[in-house]
Amino acid sequence: MNVLLCPLNDPGYLYPALAVGRELRRRAHTVHVLAEPRAAPPATAAGLEVSAVTDATAVSVAHWTVRGPEQYTEVARAVRRLRPDVLVTSVLCHGALVAAEAAGLPVVVLGLTAHLWPYRDGGAGPADAHDRGWRLTETLKHYRAVRAAAGLAPRHDRFPDTPLLGTTFLLRGHPVLEPVGAELPPAVRHVGPCWWEPEPSSAEPLPDSKPLAYVHLGRTFGGASLWPRLNAAFTSGTYRAVVELGRSGAPEAAADADLIVGRRPWMGPLVDRVDLVLTNATSAPVLAALLHGKPLLVAPNGSEQQVLAAACLRAGVARRLPEAGAPAAELRAAVEATACDPRLRARAEEIGGLLAEGKSETRAADAVESATR
Repeated sequence: MNVLLCPLNDPGYLYPALAVGRELRRRAHTVHVLAEPRAAPPATAAGLEVSAVTDATAVSVAHWTVRGPEQYTEVARAVRRLRPDVLVTSVLCHGALVAAEAAGLPVVVLGLTAHLWPYRDGGAGPADAHDRGWRLTETLKHYRAVRAAAGLAPRHDRFPDTPLLGTTFLLRGHPVLEPVGAELPPAVRHVGPCWWEPEPSSAEPLPDSKPLAYVHLGRTFGGASLWPRLNAAFTSGTYRAVVELGRSGAPEAAADADLIVGRRPWMGPLVDRVDLVLTNATSAPVLAALLHGKPLLVAPNGSEQQVLAAACLRAGVARRLPEAGAPAAELRAAVEATACDPRLRARAEEIGGLLAEGKSETRAADAVESATR
């Protein structure tokens, strides 16, 4: 079988696709990764063949709402050249979905940790159902624009989310993270984390004078920046924080705040050394925390963050960080209470065990093979 991985090239989307690609290659399938120059080294480190992308913005999550037509062009060009039997792509990769349909190919979509769009039945209260419906409407607007640019005729699906789910849509979480009674669309299945990241070149030296927290920043979506709360929570407190900037902007650490700030292509070795994970609640840091049995302190803004933060709170693995403007003492207390709560830690270890024992790459590779039959 000839497989083309065409994920978004940002680490949170690229690395899970590489994990699946490694398992498919282990099964003697041919696997190529559509990658721009910065994504080529991790793809090569994963042992996979790279197919170069001409336009890097076409595979960047920062441009998913506007560069879908360019992504379609890149994927369609790779399909003509490599003649794959199946595509594996990321959620929000509308150009890849349209290219697969135009070529008559099955497409497996790697989703996030929790389901973002409406359920078929149950599980969501009125406010949540409204948010999910709005999110689906907005996503379909961008998908349909790509479809129109590619010259494909309009679709008439029974359920509006059908084209976004591909042949199979894989969630990287566990059913325990969905609301009780939620019925997912038939094409959606849980496979688990599909965890992979590059090996660190060396262990990052960290001072051992204080216990550590790991902080992973996400997008603000126009909401409150975490920096004022980080500066307050980690000044004159018990804990020191290792801050991963991720896709966020320039650091705003106060001079006296106990923060170690940087950008790294991996997080596992650091998460293994900390007592808690503080995050806006995006998939990668939440999965890293759970796989290492660490409790979470969540401060969501928009999109996936609200859904996943709610899932973590509901599952009993997280507390919510006090809102912007809270007193520094309250913020420091939230950090310490989260780190020292045995119930949160025990539940994080329990759900992390469920995620780890799921053989996620095996399940995902099985789904890719099944999609071609």
